[in-house]
Amino acid sequence: MSENKLTRQEKREKQIKEIQQLMDENGGVVKTSQLYTLGMDYRRIQSFVEYGVIEKVKNGYYSMNFHKRREEEIIAAMFSDGVLTMESALYCHRYLKNRPYKWTIAVDKNTSKSRFKLDYPLVLPYYTEPEVLQMGVVKMEIGNVQMSVYCRERLICDVLKYENRMEREDIQQALRAFLADKNKDIAKLLSYARERKVLSKVRNQIGVWL
Repeated sequence: MSENKLTRQEKREKQIKEIQQLMDENGGVVKTSQLYTLGMDYRRIQSFVEYGVIEKVKNGYYSMNFHKRREEEIIAAMFSDGVLTMESALYCHRYLKNRPYKWTIAVDKNTSKSRFKLDYPLVLPYYTEPEVLQMGVVKMEIGNVQMSVYCRERLICDVLKYENRMEREDIQQALRAFLADKNKDIAKLLSYARERKVLSKVRNQIGVWL
């Protein structure tokens, strides 16, 4: 049946299916510009929001069943260009026992700060020089999504670099867990320590235990 012969209800149902497919292809969260590619205008988008078909996550971002989605699904969809660092990455590596209440994400320093104005989930950005953002990135399965995370050696260097932004107890727990990790690579740790300009900290706080 051609588009012109569809009833208003059939057109609506067809568009909802297209939105659902677009959501599925983009991790459950899409931008306004992506909805425009389905032939929707701002008024149409707002009508779908009013009827509860889609939910506004924040300015320019929409989802379906947003609050039913796991936090990692939302983070992976909205910050695919970021890298989990600090507490979030430590938890992923099992260096922290308790899951942090906020997501700590390294992003390009030129990233718009408005992206992080979220009521849920809570996000704390670490603005990073573009040339070092992708240094030591590995992919890890978090929940049911793949996310970019700093490798254990780069991560420990960043923990020491930004230690004044972390709880002392968490730092000590992370360092102990790293030292006990059979997969740690000390040569790689020292290499990242030079790059991140924390070589003396690494030698003082870790070297004595090696």
